[in-house]
Formats: sequence, structure tokens, C-alpha cells
Amino acid sequence: MHTYPAIEDHGLIGDLQTAALVTCDGTIDWFCAPRFDSPSIFAGLLDAERGGYFRIAPDDVPHVTKQLYLPGTPILITRFISADGVAEVVDFMPVTGERATDVHRLVRMVTMVRGSMRFRLECRPRFDYARDPHEVEQHRNGYVFRGRTAAFTFNPVAPVRRLIDSGDIQVRDGDLIGYATLNEGDTGGVVLETAAGAEPRIVPPEEVQGMFEWTRDYWRRWVDRSRYTGRWREMVERSAITLKLMTYAPTGAMIAAPTASLPELIGGTRNWDYRYTWIRDTSFSVHALLGLGFTEEVSRYMEWLDERVREAGDHQDPLKIMYRVDGSSDLHEEILDHLEGYRGSGPVRIGNGAADQLQLDIHGEALYAMHLADEQGIRVSHQVWRSTVRLVDWLCEHWDRPDAGIWESRHHPRNYTFGRVMSWVALDRAIRLADRTGRPGDVARWTDQRNQIYNQVMARGYHRGRGTFVQAYGENVLDAALLAMPAVGFITPTDPLWLDTLDAIERELVSDSLVHRYDPVHSPDGLPGHEGTFNMCTFWYVEALARSGRLDDARLTFEKMFTFSNHLGLYAEEIAATGEQIGNYPQAFSHLALINTALALNDMLDAEADARRRR
Repeated sequence: MHTYPAIEDHGLIGDLQTAALVTCDGTIDWFCAPRFDSPSIFAGLLDAERGGYFRIAPDDVPHVTKQLYLPGTPILITRFISADGVAEVVDFMPVTGERATDVHRLVRMVTMVRGSMRFRLECRPRFDYARDPHEVEQHRNGYVFRGRTAAFTFNPVAPVRRLIDSGDIQVRDGDLIGYATLNEGDTGGVVLETAAGAEPRIVPPEEVQGMFEWTRDYWRRWVDRSRYTGRWREMVERSAITLKLMTYAPTGAMIAAPTASLPELIGGTRNWDYRYTWIRDTSFSVHALLGLGFTEEVSRYMEWLDERVREAGDHQDPLKIMYRVDGSSDLHEEILDHLEGYRGSGPVRIGNGAADQLQLDIHGEALYAMHLADEQGIRVSHQVWRSTVRLVDWLCEHWDRPDAGIWESRHHPRNYTFGRVMSWVALDRAIRLADRTGRPGDVARWTDQRNQIYNQVMARGYHRGRGTFVQAYGENVLDAALLAMPAVGFITPTDPLWLDTLDAIERELVSDSLVHRYDPVHSPDGLPGHEGTFNMCTFWYVEALARSGRLDDARLTFEKMFTFSNHLGLYAEEIAATGEQIGNYPQAFSHLALINTALALNDMLDAEADARRRR
């Protein structure tokens, strides 16, 4: 087995159409272009030997590394510190804009801060998930890497001393290997540009500086639009930037994560492709973004969601649970047998076979988002409302069907309590929208069905024998998704029925403040093995504690969660029993839940402080 960095030993950079991961040792080991869901150019993260990577790092020099973001931006700074000198590699991607393009730039600049240091550069692309062989064309001013499916140019930057001089670089088996010794004050670098017909060129230093300053200023202007001034501002700001990095600017759709097939268990088979837009994830992000004041991003997403609602409603079909960022729904799942997977965790999957599952809860998340947006003046058109009515009417007919549930079980369909709760939310928010806007709809029928769902959940989703709400009707196991019940208004957070459920979740699903989604031993999901604790569920747990009146417990649990982020404030999907991050990374669910929890908890702590002062 080959050497792999820890999942959390990565920073994320991006240009709002695609993204790259950079390790603490200066290696780009994941990059897909021209979109998040395009085939990879570097995929060493999924196969250290075959996947390809682009490394700039000290050559045989004992050193330590430190990594940080330029404040208020996703510009990544990796620092190499040795007895003989200190150097910095700055990685960023200039924002591409809202028009889809095949041209994307990875900028890698090296500066010798003090002393001297010898560097090694290795550019080893492996196009199309290492399935597409490539050639290297040497030109007067750089190189072109060209495969059948993609190409990019390797453009050196020409300040006082280039990182790579022409005499120090060699082509070996289609890869570039180069060396350079930098002395104090020297700067050099490379701009990789994805463009099939581009001619390589020497990039002037002032052009790179201009790209840097424009990228820095773009992100700082964006962050300055946030109206959040509460506690945990740094973590909230970093989470907001991360969510923005996972947004596809041409459509406003947000992906669940920029990676594919990172395992939920090292050596296990729970490896999924998350480079798509889940209705559930992005709809939950509406609350987070509105809470921070980012109404433009919400408006763009709602336009994208409106199109999906129109497509479903016009055909009298349910919403699909996920789509590509352009709105298409072909997500055929494929196994890449030639890649070994992260730390040998196969199979490596691209595409997602869960795309065609029936998951009733997503209608609740979609209507929840639509209702929140409407409260902020982001209203749907007449045509979208007509489609929404048809979608809600469809739900009235079908909410009582077994489905795959929020966790996308590949086991048999079941009557999931959370799916019924969110179907109640869909009808409840549709009724509120119709009442507030005066738009037509069969509100009497919607109200009747909403009440039927409520009564059914109370009769069948609540297990009287154990005295708690349960994952599915007729079963006695718990589900952390139930933690959202008070937040969506289904039940009062101090209701004895809910407090007993919260106590049971604490006993059975919480481990040192971290929350498991469910117990796979007693709730089979059709897959072997187990998984770590789920970060979003832990944040939901914090909010549930706070809403139930346990503010001190909630705050301590929230602060503990910060210790599980990486050095840059980023979260994967899950935390392993060993404390390391696992699953796709960084995960939108984790970061949007952090923001929502910070907003709610901050307000409750402020209210408690005001009450103390009045006393």
C-alpha cells in the first residue's frame, strides 16, 4: 500500500466552477476540470501511484510545514521551515465568473522568505481518472500536456529567478521533473491553464500579482457582505467561504463535496461520489446563507431549484434527490477497478446510483427553502408556483409510501419517520406560502393531509414500548435525523416525548459528544462494515440541546466540535473512532450545519445573557 496523507491534511482552493485539494507537503492530489464533476487530471488522492499529482516541495531537506489561508480568502499558503531557510508556496485559482468555461487556472507561486532551499517539482497528470494516456509537448516557453479527453499548458512565471530554469527540468515518461535552489528574495512559479489549444507562455510577474490581488479582493468583498457579528466568527466565516467554493457559479447549484469515493471507513466499501447537487443539502444551506445575509447566492440557487420543481411538477413526478450542477440527472454509477482507492479503500466509484431512489423528505427541504426565501422577498414566479402546486398535490397522493430515507439506504424501502416529518414540513410550508402570498392551491386538501401525517407520526413513529420516536415504523431503533424535528417545528423542543427521545439518542448514538447517524447493526442499510460519527448530526445535536434548555451542554459540545476540524477550519463528512476525518471532504453538510448551529446558539446565548441582566 502506498503512502497517503490524512484526509484532513488538505486545503481547498477553487474558482467557483471547479476545485483542487492541496496537501500540507505542497502536493495537488485532486483536481477535476472543467467542472467539479468532470474527469480528474490529478487523482493521487485515490491512488498514490497511478492517480497523478503536482508537487512543489523541498528536495531532501529536513523541514516542518505549516499551512494557513490568507485571511478572508481561500488563497492557501503552505510554509516550509528548515534550519537553513523558510519558503512559502501560495496556491490559488482566479475566479472564472458565471459563464461556463473550459479555461481554468491553477497558480502556484514559491517565495524564499529567508535563507536558501532546494526544491523539487513533479508534474504527473493522469487524465480521465488515469484512464487516458497523454503526451508532453515541449515548446519554447513551456509545455503542453495533452490526452484524448483533456489538455493543459504548463506556463512558467518569470520573476528575478524562475522556479524552474530550462536546464533544470526533464521530461520522464510523460512527466515533468525539475529542481531549483532558491535564495532569500527569489520568487518563481507556474500557472497551469486548462485549455486544449493554448500555447504555453512565460507569465510576467505583474500578471500573477494582478491575479493574486484580484482574487484576494474578490473574496474579501464577498466576506464583507456577511452580517454575522456573533461568537465563533472565524469558524463561521471559513465555513461560508467553503460553501461558496462548492457553488457552481453558472447555475448557483452547490455540490455536496468536491471529492469522490473517500471512504467512510478506511478499508471499507462505503465510498461514494459527492460531486453533485443534493436537493436536501443545498436547501438546508438556504437557511445558513440567509442567516449570514448572502441573499444573492440564495436567489441563484432558488432559480436552479425552481427549474427542478418545474420539471418535476410538469411531469407529475417527485423531485430527484440529486442532479448535476447543470441540472441534468444522468448520474450513472461506475466502478474504477484500476484505482486502489484511498489507503486501499475500494471500490472507487464515480457517478451515484442513489440518484434514482425515492426519498420523500427532499420535498420538505425544498419547500422549507422556498418558504424561507419568500420571507426574505425572494419569491417564485407564477409558473413555478403552478409547478409547486402540482408537486405538493403529488406528495398528497404518495407521502405514505416506503422510501430509501435520508441516509440513502440500499436495503429494502421502509416507512421512515423522518421522511414523514419532512413531508409534513412540505405541506405545512406550502400552506403558509399560499396563505401569505394569496396564490391558489388546494389548501383544504393540503391541510387535511398535513394533519394526517402528523397524527400518523405520533401514532406510529413514536414507539410507546421504548418511549421514543424511532427511525422507521414498526422498529425500535433510533435515528439522529430525528434531531431536526424541533428545528423544523414538528414538535416543541421541551415536549416530554421529545426530551425522552433526546435522552435516548444521547445514550445510544452519542460518543464523547459526537453523534452516529444510526446503529447499522440493528438498522441494516444493505452495506457491510460501519462508519464514523456524522458531523452534521453532531451539530444538529448541539442545536437540539440548546432548544431543550441545556445551553451549557450545547456550548461545550459545539466548542468540542471545533477541535475536530483540521488546521484550516475544514470538516469532512465524518470523524473516525481515532479522531481523524473520514469521508468526502470538505463536506457541505458539515459546514452549513455549523453555520446554522452557530446562528441559533448565538441567539439563544444572547437571549439568556439579556435575561440575566434584566434579573
